[in-house]
Amino acid sequence: MDTKQLKKIAYSVLDLASVKEGHTPADSFANSLDLAKQVEKLGYTRYWFAEHHNMINVASSATAVLIGHIAGGTSTIRVGSGGIMLPNHAPLIVAEQFGTLASLYPGRIDLGLGRAPGTDQVTSMAIRGANFNLPHNFPKDIQKLQNFFSDDNWDSKVRAIPGEGLDVPIWILGSSTDSARVAAAMGLPYAFASHFAPTYFMEAISLYRENFQPSEHLDEPYVMACVNVVAADTESEAERLATSVQQFFLGVITGNRKLLQPPVEHMNNVWNISERYAVSQMLAYLFTGDREKIKKEIQAFVEKTQVDEIMVTSHIYDQGARIRSYEVFAEALKEIGASALAAH
Repeated sequence: MDTKQLKKIAYSVLDLASVKEGHTPADSFANSLDLAKQVEKLGYTRYWFAEHHNMINVASSATAVLIGHIAGGTSTIRVGSGGIMLPNHAPLIVAEQFGTLASLYPGRIDLGLGRAPGTDQVTSMAIRGANFNLPHNFPKDIQKLQNFFSDDNWDSKVRAIPGEGLDVPIWILGSSTDSARVAAAMGLPYAFASHFAPTYFMEAISLYRENFQPSEHLDEPYVMACVNVVAADTESEAERLATSVQQFFLGVITGNRKLLQPPVEHMNNVWNISERYAVSQMLAYLFTGDREKIKKEIQAFVEKTQVDEIMVTSHIYDQGARIRSYEVFAEALKEIGASALAAH
C-alpha cells in the first residue's frame, strides 16, 4: 500500500448497544453516549448502530432512535446505521426517519443498508406480518430510497417529507458477495461485516472493486471493513478482556445467548474444542493486544486488504476498559499515519 492511503485511513465505531450482565438497556444507551463523546475527541469519523431484533444482549433494535440520541449528544462525529435492515421497513418510512435525522443534524447522518432481516425467522415474521412471504428486491428498494431523497421527486404523488432534497449518504452493507455486486453496480460505498462473517471478505471486496461503476455519489470504490478490537495497555490485559467477546460469540454459535459476560481467566473452562474452533473462525478478524501489537497487525491488515476505512466494534464488559481500547486503537492508527507521512 502506498504511504498516501496509510496516511489518510479513517477509523470509526460500530455499536450494538450490548447489554451487560447485571445491567439494563438504559445503562447501555448511557454508555453508548459516553463512548461517542470520547471517540469524537479521538478523531473517529463515524458512530454506527446495527439493527438487530429479539436478542437479549443487543439493544439497538430501534436504530433510528439511538442515532438521534447519539447525534444530539455529540457535535461533529457522523452518526448512522450499520445498518438498517431493509426487508423490515418500507423505503418511505426509512426516508422519512433519516430525513428527519438529517434535518436535525445536517451533514452528519449516514444510512447503511443491509439485505438481511437481522433476526431469526419467527421474529422476522412478527416484523413483516403479511409481507413476510412477499419477495424482497434489495436493489429496487435502494432505488426507491434514492428517489425519495432526490429533488426530482417533488412532483410525485408520494414524497418523503422531511427527506426530499437532503444529502443522506447511502452505504451498502454485506457479509457475502451478493451485496458487493449491488454496491458496485450502483456506485455506492461498501461496508463488509468481517467482524462476524470473515469467510467471503476478500472475495467480496475484490468483486466490488472489479465491477465498480462510478456514479454521482462516488467516483471510485470505497471499502470499509468492520473488525473486532480489544486493545489495552498490556497484551495480557487485552487477552483477558477479549474473553467477553469470545463468550458473546459462543452464545451466537450455540444459540445460548447471554447478556455480555465479564471476562474470565481461562476460556477452557467455558468452551469445548469444537466451540473454540467455531468461535475462532467467526473471529478471524479479532485484533487483541497492546498499542504496538495492534499497530503492527492493523498495518498488515490494511496493506493486505487496501481498505479505505476501518470500523471497530469492541465487546468489552468494563466501560472504562472499553473507552481505553478505543483510545489505544486511535493512538495506533495515528502512529501508522505519522510513520507513513514521515516516509513520504
